[in-house]
Amino acid sequence: MFKGLSPINYNGREVWPLVEGGKGVAATNHASAGAWAAAGGIGTVSAVNADSYDADGKIIPQIYRALTRRERHEELIQYAIEGAVQQVKRAFEIAGGKGAININVLWEMGGAQRVLQGVLERTRGMVAGVTCGAGMPYKLSEIAAHHEVSYLPIVSSGRAFRALWKRAYSKAQEWLAAVVYEDPWLAGGHNGLSNAEDPRAPQDPYPRVKALREVMREGGLPDSVPIVMAGGVWYLRDWNDWIDNPELGAIAFQFGTRPLLTQESPIPEGWKAKLMEIDEGDVLLHRFSPTGFYSSAVRNPFLRHLEARSERQIPYSTEAAGDHTFQLDVGVKGKNFWVTRNDLLRAREWHGLGFTSALKTPDNTLVFVTLEDQQIIRKDQADCMGCLSQCQFSSWADTETNSTGRLADPRSFCIQKTLQDIAHGGDTDQNLMFAGHAAYNFKRDPFYSNGFVPTVKQLVDRILTGD
Repeated sequence: MFKGLSPINYNGREVWPLVEGGKGVAATNHASAGAWAAAGGIGTVSAVNADSYDADGKIIPQIYRALTRRERHEELIQYAIEGAVQQVKRAFEIAGGKGAININVLWEMGGAQRVLQGVLERTRGMVAGVTCGAGMPYKLSEIAAHHEVSYLPIVSSGRAFRALWKRAYSKAQEWLAAVVYEDPWLAGGHNGLSNAEDPRAPQDPYPRVKALREVMREGGLPDSVPIVMAGGVWYLRDWNDWIDNPELGAIAFQFGTRPLLTQESPIPEGWKAKLMEIDEGDVLLHRFSPTGFYSSAVRNPFLRHLEARSERQIPYSTEAAGDHTFQLDVGVKGKNFWVTRNDLLRAREWHGLGFTSALKTPDNTLVFVTLEDQQIIRKDQADCMGCLSQCQFSSWADTETNSTGRLADPRSFCIQKTLQDIAHGGDTDQNLMFAGHAAYNFKRDPFYSNGFVPTVKQLVDRILTGD
């Protein structure tokens, strides 16, 4: 029997311990976040390159006119601040004084600190808290405390939280509203898998969350500070043993994937339709993201294309040595590419199939692509606007030199381009489609039978029943 949830006190009012996941570029906006708060939960506006609107309420396309990456980066930051401010104001109105509005930022996005400061300065009294992951956001507590808003760091282990606590958060603990534990194997989007963890061997979240609570207790945080379970959460009845469990302390739940399929969800109809077709195993935990993080997305033709590209890859040497004694005679200009006999034969085969351009990677390998793909890759790299603090695809870095110092990696992709495209009606087969690993439930859950798409209020009411 499902125990049921009790409201918690957050930002001075009673709310359901249900948090809407932040979901990156334009997949969570004022409409979804405002409705989630109006239903009594904690709605989350994504402050990652959020949309702005003109006087007629139409979305303003984010067009970059500057010639240099550094100047385009400045344009990006202005778009990001303006968009997030407009989204927060609209969400706050929709909420009508109920629930709470958080904003979500990725610490690894370009100009993250400036964007966060800029948004909080212009939305006083509207934002209850800031959720933040994708990296180690040490400065989050300082910025939140300065603006007198709560902060909710996203971590994937007790060890990560301990590092953040010791270095920064212990100095601003009164503004720490909750700690989000994001399951690195099951959550959609970018995940915090460490190099010590096997992406193919998911771990039970219970011992990991229990260990996180122990670290929080060591720091003197009371059990009333919730841990928000995120990633793989669908039916609350599956988490019955977690609710009112003294080992874990207060627990709240974050829903990222389920709110994608609501009336208020801003994602296009084509994306919503695709969610209804996902089978178990269709979401891939992969490492193609230019952030360098693992991330989870639907294994559609876009991802399969990247998988196939990386498979057409051979190591090379700039001089004849060891097994590398055969001169590569396809895909490259010049003669200083030495490969093994086997790899030479593979390269010739790829060349014969139309993959006639060999592009260098930072790992002293060559990737074989079509001439058309080469042109797209080079154009996307040249058009970079610095949307990440460090980008493996374009080698941009948010530093004085604006370079990572490494060769741009053609095995990756421009994440800003594809996320903006899919969020605004682009082809769901030819773009990155983030989703959590529980997305196959859309097809199985009777709530969505006959193509039913609930309002956010209907979804929240359903979730509270345990289903």
